[in-house]
Amino acid sequence: MTADDRVPFSDLATAAYCPRQLYYARRDDREPPPAHDAARELAAQYGALSTADASTLAAHDLAVSPPEFQSNLAASLAVHSVSDPAETAVYLRGKDAHGTAAKVHHDPFAPSLVTPGSPPEAGVWEPQAVRAVAAAKALSWREQTPVDHAFVEYARHGVIRRVALTTRKKAAYQRALRTARSLDGPPPRLHDDAKCGACDYREACGTETRSLRSLLSFDDA
Repeated sequence: MTADDRVPFSDLATAAYCPRQLYYARRDDREPPPAHDAARELAAQYGALSTADASTLAAHDLAVSPPEFQSNLAASLAVHSVSDPAETAVYLRGKDAHGTAAKVHHDPFAPSLVTPGSPPEAGVWEPQAVRAVAAAKALSWREQTPVDHAFVEYARHGVIRRVALTTRKKAAYQRALRTARSLDGPPPRLHDDAKCGACDYREACGTETRSLRSLLSFDDA
């Protein structure tokens, strides 16, 4: 396996969302929006933010009200210990994929991915589940030890979700990996799907959209 065979985590997430979007994205200059930086800043300050006053929280780019943010964060931190990671901004290079995890936790090993987006009602969105599996596998490759879960932090909402590496999630990761590696031309369009309406490449793609529908989410059931 050479370095060129390894697929970026971001490409795997995009392939899981829409292979045609990945085709266009690979031909574009991809820079994360400013909201990504804001989310990472929030994720690095959970301890202080959990007890901060409303005026302090108002200075941050929250996606919900300060009381809702702190309520969500308290509930999340009561279950998931992600506020004091062993490593931050960690580049991970695995057997098949590579990318950066916002945090790496030890004992047990687990990566955290931070997103500026909104969480589903339960679990995580499928592209984020695929990315989480990729990060967990890359961390496992680095440490030469099994890693059975990862975290996705919806930092602007104060919501943290654990992603178990179930058979279903690993299968979705393998599908995305095959898609990303084999992509050499534009795949078929996705028609009448909520994904198309939110895509930056919808005009170039030429897909007409219909009404918005919920995107597929992955829970740990």
